[in-house]
Order: sequence, then C-alpha cells, then structure tokens
Amino acid sequence: MDDQEVKLLGVWGSCPSKRVEIALKMKGINYEFVAQDLSNKSPELLQYNPVHKKVPVLLHNGKPICESQVILEYIDETWKSGPSILPQDPHARALARFWARFIDDTCFPAIQRIKRSQGDDERERAIDEAMEHLKTLENELKGKKFFGGDEIGLVDIAANFVALWLDVILELVGIKLLTKEKFPRLCDWVDDYLNCSIIKETLPAREDLLDRFRAISRWLAKNNM
Repeated sequence: MDDQEVKLLGVWGSCPSKRVEIALKMKGINYEFVAQDLSNKSPELLQYNPVHKKVPVLLHNGKPICESQVILEYIDETWKSGPSILPQDPHARALARFWARFIDDTCFPAIQRIKRSQGDDERERAIDEAMEHLKTLENELKGKKFFGGDEIGLVDIAANFVALWLDVILELVGIKLLTKEKFPRLCDWVDDYLNCSIIKETLPAREDLLDRFRAISRWLAKNNM
C-alpha cells in the first residue's frame, strides 16, 4: 500500500492526535500531518468531520475516518505491516477495547472534574474518584510491562493521556497524583512507555506542553471563559 495517500488532520498538543501518529509510525506508514487551529476550524476539518468538528481525522485516499480509537482499529485492520495494535485473540481484543474505553470514558472525565472543581469539598471528592480509577489501572498492570503485555498495544496508546497529559493538567492546579509510592506499576509503565523510541519522537516535550496549556489557561481567564 505504498501508493496510498494518507493525511492526518490534527493538533500538535492533542492527545488523541498523537495516538494516531504513534499508530501510523508503528506501522511504518508515510503520512502528511495537516495542522489544525481549533479556534478557527478549517473548511477541510468541517467537511470531513461535520458531526463532531474535532481532531483527529484520518484521510485515506480521500475517505475520512474520525475518532482516535476508531482510527487506531482502522489502521490495524488496513495495514498488516509492523506490529499489531490489537491482539489476535477475540477475547483479548474485547478486553483491550474495554480498557481503552475505560481510559476515555472514565479516567479522563474524572481528571477534568478535578481541574474544574470549585471549593475544597468538591475537589477532594474529585481527587478521590480519580485515585480510585488510577488504582484500577494500577491493578490491571500486575505482572505486565505494558497494558498489552510485553509490547505496546491499543490500551497503551490510548493511555497516552495518563503517561503525559494527566501530570501536566494537574500541575496547572497544583496537584500531583501519580507518585511511585501510590502507583509503582503505573509509574514504571510511564517510564517504559515514554522511553520507547516511537513514543519519544512523537509526543511533545513535557515542558513545551505545559507552556502551551499555561498560555491557554491565561487566555481563557483573560476572556472569562
């Protein structure tokens, strides 16, 4: 499939966009990255993702695929080169989908609630909830280097958020959740994951991401948003 046209509409600091880039690089797929400005959405983005109007959008020979987890499965099914992103065993595939959805549908909203909480009581409840979800992920790593076993798979790619964005988001509000004392397996996973060559070359530097988020927070505060 070397002659296939592959474009990714994405954003530099977007966790979902980076998921797709990691998958494309794991598979050795040549692609064009088309940077988007979500404050001034391009006609191309609105055309190819008219429902949600957000990134990432993968264009394969002009045909759009939206939503990062859907795109990851599409890449795995379409390109057989490189390592598999999902397990071959149907039960293991179902479990991988479950944990990937757990990260997006449960962990991410819980972290967002900490950031948006108002008052000490509300924040404490949000922190307790997030800690319980992180403990669940901690237990899932028992006896494994990665969520996918010995190699990076769907859940690890989905857990980009935990590896980098979680710590950056919470630093903005002066909170540290992911520590070696409380989550030794998750912290080891973060170290192993971020030191993989493809991950290291794809994810933004932590300080650059933190600077970007700080600038966004200042802009939102200035505009009362």
